[in-house]
Amino acid sequence: MNQYPLWKYLLILAVLVVGVIYTLPNFYGESPAVQVSPMHAGLKADNALLGRVESILKAASLSPELTELDGNSVKARFTDTDSQMKAKDLLVAQLGDDYVVALNLLPRSPQWLASLNALPMYLGLDLRGGVHFLLQVDMKAALNKSLDATASDIRSALREQNIAYSGVSRDGDVLSVRFRDADARSKGEAEISQRFTDYALNDKEEGGVFLFQATLKPEAVHRIQESAVQQNLVTLRNRVNELGVAEPVIQQQGPDRVVVQLPGVQDTARAKDILGRTATLEVRMVDEANQAVAGAQPPFGDDVFRDRSGKLMLVKKQVILTGDRINDAQPGFDSRTNEAAVHINLDGVGARQFKDATRENVGKRMAIILFEKGKGEIVTAPVIREEIGGGRVQITGSMDAMEAQNTALLLRAGALAAPMEIIEERTVGPSLGAENITRGFDSTKIGFIMVAIFMIAYYLMFGVISVLSLGANLLLLIALLSMLQATLTLPGMAGIALTLGMAIDANVLINERIREELRNGITPQAAIHAGYDRAFGTILDSNVTTFIAGIALFMFGSGPIKGFAVVLCLGIMTSMFSAVLISRAMVNLIYGRKARLAKVAIG
Repeated sequence: MNQYPLWKYLLILAVLVVGVIYTLPNFYGESPAVQVSPMHAGLKADNALLGRVESILKAASLSPELTELDGNSVKARFTDTDSQMKAKDLLVAQLGDDYVVALNLLPRSPQWLASLNALPMYLGLDLRGGVHFLLQVDMKAALNKSLDATASDIRSALREQNIAYSGVSRDGDVLSVRFRDADARSKGEAEISQRFTDYALNDKEEGGVFLFQATLKPEAVHRIQESAVQQNLVTLRNRVNELGVAEPVIQQQGPDRVVVQLPGVQDTARAKDILGRTATLEVRMVDEANQAVAGAQPPFGDDVFRDRSGKLMLVKKQVILTGDRINDAQPGFDSRTNEAAVHINLDGVGARQFKDATRENVGKRMAIILFEKGKGEIVTAPVIREEIGGGRVQITGSMDAMEAQNTALLLRAGALAAPMEIIEERTVGPSLGAENITRGFDSTKIGFIMVAIFMIAYYLMFGVISVLSLGANLLLLIALLSMLQATLTLPGMAGIALTLGMAIDANVLINERIREELRNGITPQAAIHAGYDRAFGTILDSNVTTFIAGIALFMFGSGPIKGFAVVLCLGIMTSMFSAVLISRAMVNLIYGRKARLAKVAIG
């Protein structure tokens, strides 16, 4: 009656073993570390950089616990923060501005656990320490940028249709297009109203000059501002990836603000530097006539940049095309040479500009310049063989697949759509985070001990079984959080404490049901069977209603509330498993083998 088949015992044992393995990494803690990442797409993290970092540290008699190549960065782990700070200062001085050197924290888990993908839970800002920024997007600058681009596009559209106009000017948020006669104005107005549907047009006549004024519609203003915030969010996420931050929080707050939380980042200055990075593309013509004086003061109308090989090259100041005209950029390969390449799709205006430029400059060299932090580098400078239309551009030249991928990433969302200003900055120290962790674990531990004392005193052996199943529940919950790489915050720790309190309810219901059946005079074996079977419906109902509330919190909550909801929902699932399956398996092993059971220790 009270026996499980062998497969059920083996299933429970396997689940507990997996739970132990994936819980273990959380007990090893973290070590201070230094992370080195390339500053721009022209560089990459490889074995050469790894060896360079190791030799720099060795020369300074600094011995890291571990130095490894991890993705597109090199990480060195130390035993104490003093060594970490010395290593960071040394690497900054030796590597220069070409690399990002950031302070970080790395888990101490042994390699065999890492090989099983057993990783510790991510800890939130309040538990791990780190930096919190509140940034405000300059919406006025976003609108100005859009208006300036539209003014240029209107000029191009009128020239393309051979419509004579006197000029395009901007006064605040109003664009004015001037014509010499009413007929030209009507043609221009028809063309502009068809192409630029976001603008409302009004005719005016001042001192014999025919003009119309274009003003952004309110819905277009809202869309531009919302688009600026969304593009900045994408850009910030890409920038933060270079810091190697686990589970950063980057989200919109209100119409024009962005919250950035970077758990584990101790170097505030470097984090601010990363957040302010931008990347964009410019296409210019190479000044072939004056290349001989590239190393001297550039002639009027020229700029000088270095290419990938370090050679100086003169290019003209006039910009043919900018990265603003890029709709998409994807890594790929050149179909003819099989070299790594970046395939770029331009918008309609950009496609026309590029087609005109290539048609007029066949046989000349065109430089594609990538700008990061105000510094330009010539990615490639090919000779234009023929007119290029269709809006598809390919960039090749001295790059591997990883670099092509990074360049495409920068071009897709490398530039901030509008400037951002840090209006609030907070740093949570690792010591405060450690104190929060200690308090959270202490509260959970004290709660567990108090529940255990009560259950054992009140239900005797069944109380012991309930406490063991509660411990299994906690083990499985932490394992699940680790496997899912969920972020644990203080509200999440509150969720763990609440889960323990709720989980014991199921065992109380079962134990009280068994007591009731015993008082009704049935045999102990039948009472155990009836207690588990008849209490299951009540346990399921109570947990389902709480689970629904947890889903609602997750759907409509944000930040810490979501963290609490995740822990609550996972805790409900593990408590059902432990309270019903694990506790009954223990009861079956203790009492189920006796055919004639005289009594049970249930108080």
